[in-house]
Amino acid sequence: METCVNLNDLNKWFGSFQVLDSINLSISTGEKVVICGPSGSGKSTLIRCVNALEPFQSGSVTVCGISVEKNGRNATEIQRRVGMVFQQFNLFPHLSVLKNCTLAPCRVLGLSGDEAESKAMHYLERVRIPEQASKYPADLSGGQQQRVAIARALTMEPELMLFDEPTSALDPEVVTEVLDTMVDLAETGMTMICVTHEMGFAKQVADRVVFMDEGKIIEIATPEKFFSEPTHERTQFFLSRVLG
Repeated sequence: METCVNLNDLNKWFGSFQVLDSINLSISTGEKVVICGPSGSGKSTLIRCVNALEPFQSGSVTVCGISVEKNGRNATEIQRRVGMVFQQFNLFPHLSVLKNCTLAPCRVLGLSGDEAESKAMHYLERVRIPEQASKYPADLSGGQQQRVAIARALTMEPELMLFDEPTSALDPEVVTEVLDTMVDLAETGMTMICVTHEMGFAKQVADRVVFMDEGKIIEIATPEKFFSEPTHERTQFFLSRVLG
C-alpha cells in the first residue's frame, strides 16, 4: 500500500525541552490513525510537524511524497495537500460561512467564484449544514462552526486530513455531531490522523491507535488490541483513567 506520511527519527525541542523524541511512524494512504495520550505528550506538535506548521531539528518528515524541510520553507507546498482542523474553529468572523469556504480555493487554487461556491456547497452538504451558508460564524453553535471548519478544509480537496482535538472546545451535547461528520469522512476513504481523547471514535474508525507519552510513541496497535490487551504499563494506566 502507498505511504502517505512517513516520520523517521523525528526530534523536536522547545528550548531545552524535548517535545518529540525519536518518533518513527508510517501511515498508508487511506489509513485512519488516532493519536492519544496525556496532555503535554507531544501529540499536537507531531501533527503540526506533519503539516509544516512547526519546524523540527532532526529526522525527516515525508508527506504525500514530499519531504518537509526542517525550517518549513516548503510549507505552502505541503499545506496545499493537507487539510487541518484545529481545537478552535479559526473561522473569519466577518465572512459568511460560504465566504469562509471559498476564500482559499479562489486565492490558492485559482478557482472562479462560481466554481468555488459550487465546491463549497458540495462540502457544506457533506457535513450536513448547507442551510447555514449565508450565516456568519457568530450565528452558529460550536458544533456547527467546527463542521464549517471541516468543510472549509475539504474544499481544498486534500490528500490527508489532520484533526487536532476537534471536539475539546465543544459543549458535550454537540460533540456527537462533529464526530459523526468525521465518521462519514472516514468512510469515504480519506487518509486521517486524529489527535483525540474520544475513545469511542477511536474504536469505531481507527485502523491503528498510537499512544504517546513524554514525547515518545509508547504503543501502536489496532483498536481491538489497544483497548483489550494494551502491553505497556503506561498505556494501561492511561486507559484506566480515560475509560473509568
